[in-house]
Order: sequence, then C-alpha cells, then structure tokens
Amino acid sequence: MAKPQYHILVCNSYRVSGEPQGVCNKKGAINLLQYIEQEVIERGLDVLVSSTGCLKVCGKGPVMVVYPNAWWYGELNEDKIDDILQCLEQDKPREEYLIY
Repeated sequence: MAKPQYHILVCNSYRVSGEPQGVCNKKGAINLLQYIEQEVIERGLDVLVSSTGCLKVCGKGPVMVVYPNAWWYGELNEDKIDDILQCLEQDKPREEYLIY
C-alpha cells in the first residue's frame, strides 16, 4: 500500500478494553466514520480513514484530525464534513471549523 496523501483520524472514544465510550461515541462518531469513508471514495480522494481512542477534546466532540497537516476539527456533523472534504480537495483547511 502506498502512503496516502491524507490520514483522517476520527475519535470514537475507544478505551483500553476496546469499548467505545465517551462524548464522541455518544454523539454518533461511528456513523460519521462510515460517512467520511463513503465520501472520500466517491470524491476520489487519496485518504485513509481510521477510528481512534479518545483524543482528549471531549468538549468539542465529535472530533477528527487530518494528517499530515494536523488540522483538528470539532463538533462535526455530515454538513461540516462535506465542507471540510470540499476544502481538502483543494489541499486547504476549512478554517472556520478548526479547533487547533
């Protein structure tokens, strides 16, 4: 597998035991993970999408990070994800949604 252009990490609040818990999970992060995966495929983006343990910004959940740029986004929903991916197609961040 070649290194993807982007790696999107979606917080799903997994704990050491593997149980999904916490704010991001309770706010539907698992559904957003599937939505992002579908959207990057449909858009033809060179992106690897992964679920993570807690990213420690629970007050901003659901949260995702786009690497290698380290763009952190919070309070996600499908509309915001569409906007973020549209900007990603142009290799730029969606500034108004950044939390760091």
